[in-house]
Amino acid sequence: MKISDIAKAKIDRLPFGYVFTYDDFDVDVNGIEALMKTLSRFASEGKIRRLSRGRYYKPELSEFGELQPDVYQVVKDLLEKDGKIIGYLTGFSVYNKLGLTTQVANIIQIGIGDEKKNISRGIYRIRFVKQKNKINKENISMLRILDAIKNIKEIPDANINNSCSVLSDIIQKLSDFELNQIIKLAKKYNPATRALLGAIVEMKFGFEFSEELLKSLNPATEYGLNISESILPNKQKWQIV
Repeated sequence: MKISDIAKAKIDRLPFGYVFTYDDFDVDVNGIEALMKTLSRFASEGKIRRLSRGRYYKPELSEFGELQPDVYQVVKDLLEKDGKIIGYLTGFSVYNKLGLTTQVANIIQIGIGDEKKNISRGIYRIRFVKQKNKINKENISMLRILDAIKNIKEIPDANINNSCSVLSDIIQKLSDFELNQIIKLAKKYNPATRALLGAIVEMKFGFEFSEELLKSLNPATEYGLNISESILPNKQKWQIV
């Protein structure tokens, strides 16, 4: 069976928007060069789209035009390696899903444990944000909330008071285990993040749950977040101005 036939049969079975590489094809090492030429030809013919070097996807058309692949598909190889989680999606795409903004930017942010140079893929710019906590499947949702708190002033097309209210509602729904987890993870975030989390936790659960966060702060330091006292009645206690 010709390489082109193998490639076509495989691509026909793939879902629209699925990002694939040479590794997705059952081709031995002697056929890789032919496979590369075949995929390059398919891309030039418009059958598939090239996302970046060695990465392609099958385009999907809608009434509004051609759809881009899902953000996860664009960066999935940067999130997991050999079955181990090495990074997680955060930033603008996550803020949208949390209800903090209606905008969807072409900037993809990934939390990782090490420093890494930013890259581009297709229309997307991929930025890496160093995460001081160990990343695992169980704590990613908590890290995303903490990232949103940390960057609350930078969320596009968002009012900071509304963002604080949305985050307060999200935190109020946390289980006891998740609450303890997010407080523990917050200790490796900056003081302003700990202050805002502490104020929200106190407001929703009581001071006994947020006391250790308050003790971690310098009482002489103020945090300029411009959140209304009607949204955060205890802001002065947490030096939030």
